[in-house]
Amino acid sequence: NLERAAGEAAPARHRQRQCVSLAGKRVLLCEDNEMNAEIAGTLLEAQGVQIARAADGAQGLRMFADSQEGTFDAILMDLRMPVMGGCAAATAIRALGRADARTVPIIAMSADAFAEDVKKTAAAGMNAHVAKPIDPELLFAALEKLCQQKDGAGSAPSS
Repeated sequence: NLERAAGEAAPARHRQRQCVSLAGKRVLLCEDNEMNAEIAGTLLEAQGVQIARAADGAQGLRMFADSQEGTFDAILMDLRMPVMGGCAAATAIRALGRADARTVPIIAMSADAFAEDVKKTAAAGMNAHVAKPIDPELLFAALEKLCQQKDGAGSAPSS
């Protein structure tokens, strides 16, 4: 269960985490709230992550679909956005007819952190769930773990 594993692993990894491991990764940040996007962007850029931002799920879907295969190492997906919510966007991305659409890690970011919400994100094809307000260490740990799995195993999410 990746949602739980990423969250549980973070406290132990807090001191062991290598700040350079996310450097150079490209992340698609789908977040409609300006302040949340700025905070997430600042945290990630401080780790060397390159950010592309979408203001809603539909724009995120378009940006991913229009990108060259393999452009994004991960997607951070807010759940409640105008036009298209995060679960619908994740489902649509997973349905695209290209290999990276099945394997790119998608991490839900939401204040909705009940077990039922985590199950909904997993059913939509998301690999992990990070509760808001964002704990940087939990976010970094989830990104590191999923990017390593993607780079090493190339495995698709189990859904």
